[in-house]
Amino acid sequence: MVGRDRGEPHRTATPLELLFDLCFVVAVAQASAELHHGLAEGQAGRALLGYVMVFFAIWWAWMNFTWFASAYDTDDIPYRLLTLVQIAGVLVLAAGVPAAFERLDYVTVTIGYTIMRGAGLCQWLRAGWEHREGRRTAFRYAIAVGVCQVGWLVRLALPPPLGGIAFPVLVAAELAGPVWAEGTGTITPWHPEHVTERFGLFTLIVLGESVLASTVAVQQAIASHGLSAAVLGVAGGGLLLVFGLWWTYFKRPAAEALRTSGWWAFVWGYAHYGVFASAAALGAGLQSAAETANHPGHLGA
Repeated sequence: MVGRDRGEPHRTATPLELLFDLCFVVAVAQASAELHHGLAEGQAGRALLGYVMVFFAIWWAWMNFTWFASAYDTDDIPYRLLTLVQIAGVLVLAAGVPAAFERLDYVTVTIGYTIMRGAGLCQWLRAGWEHREGRRTAFRYAIAVGVCQVGWLVRLALPPPLGGIAFPVLVAAELAGPVWAEGTGTITPWHPEHVTERFGLFTLIVLGESVLASTVAVQQAIASHGLSAAVLGVAGGGLLLVFGLWWTYFKRPAAEALRTSGWWAFVWGYAHYGVFASAAALGAGLQSAAETANHPGHLGA
């Protein structure tokens, strides 16, 4: 495993990366659905808190895989098998999302996250062992992942007040890990155009999930109460919102800025937590709007 060429021409997303994204959007859909349920039951605060916490695990695992793959994708058997383990991990995480929202039980979510991060740790160890030029940086990544993962497992044993305090502390540690790792002076050889394409594709997939969820809700509203001006307003407004988000996101290419500024890569990448979480939450909001279009007082009743 050696670093990829940052200037490699015509670098595009691989079929394995696209499969990875499709499996991750299952977890995104689960989180969005639970957010919608919480809003419908009048528990907006609790639902939003659960959504913020669960979505961080989904987003951060996806982020780490994406940047690593851009730098070290060898597409050989060990790489593919470790990617399969990460896919399995996100499906375990997705299975635990309802319990996290309904009972604040994060055991299954944490197990799934641990599976994903454990496989990612193995990828970094392999990169450090086989890529001499990037060894120090790769091993720093491995240390950061390992230490943070121990922290998440310890958090499960903490009582609720301490567990709540530990969450932002661990999030800060996770976000600081790549900054510390890249501080060796030898940056990982990720490909700017490839990274921006990967982020753009995942944004489209998440927006598509929101479109699907809202379309199903509109269909159910029509089936239950017939077509009305309110339902048409939700459908048309939702379409305009999605189109506006697409237009805004893809208005200005980001690859050139990523190539010229290492710090901007951190800002740009981390800002996508808000991009992805908002795009997925849009689906929950449109579902709620469609369900209440004919019953304005229903939401949270």
